[in-house]
Amino acid sequence: MNWDAVWDTAALILILIGALLCLVAAIGLLRFRDVPTRLHAATKPQVLGLVLIALSVGISVRSWPAVGMLVAIVLMQFATAPLSAHIVGRQAYRNRTLDRDSLLVDELADARSSDNDD
Repeated sequence: MNWDAVWDTAALILILIGALLCLVAAIGLLRFRDVPTRLHAATKPQVLGLVLIALSVGISVRSWPAVGMLVAIVLMQFATAPLSAHIVGRQAYRNRTLDRDSLLVDELADARSSDNDD
């Protein structure tokens, strides 16, 4: 077995695992009921799935310019996924569309009550 076959097999395994993680994220978005669990499904497995797919593409292409572009894509995803999840979660809290009984700690309620005391 030569090294090209080993790299191609590794790329195949990584792309399958990444695609499964993205599928699990999509199913989680459809099945979960409240905003925090949907945000978890939209960010965690989806980002890891994208990283694995980008890694497999980098392994299969074996080109430095392509790897550079893939690194930029992954870095953009790392920068935007938590930020967008934070914005959506904060807006859901402000709109009162969260199930407040499911929250273990509500730090925003503590901050909001201290603002009202002044």
